[in-house]
Amino acid sequence: MIISTRGRYALRVLIDLAEHYNGGFTPMKEVAERQDISLKYLERIIPALTKGGLIEGVHGKGGGYRLTRSPDEYNVWDVLVLTETELAPVACLEDHAKPCVRQAECRTLPLWQEFYENMKDFFKSKSIADLMQYSPSDNYVI
Repeated sequence: MIISTRGRYALRVLIDLAEHYNGGFTPMKEVAERQDISLKYLERIIPALTKGGLIEGVHGKGGGYRLTRSPDEYNVWDVLVLTETELAPVACLEDHAKPCVRQAECRTLPLWQEFYENMKDFFKSKSIADLMQYSPSDNYVI
């Protein structure tokens, strides 16, 4: 399992929107410039965040995007679930996976299940507000 640029950039967008919130909407062009991410690529990520209810957008003059709730109410797991194709460490734990014929005698399944649950718990315990606190320098990169 590798977290793709979609997941990593989505987190960066949410952090940026939180840090630059001024009561209004932030144009995605500004976020793209600050984060040095292609606007075209962000435009492919934004619909998932909007559909998932993490951000809201307005078109036209004064338009842009903003968070729908406080940064401490967003957990990393929810963002990754919206932006990643699959997060399971092995195929038999993927959503909609066919039941494995070896499941009853599989000696490694409990290992993968425990790992997956620990990973979920870890990402659920981290919020956008937590990520805002990480500042190894003035310019952050995730």
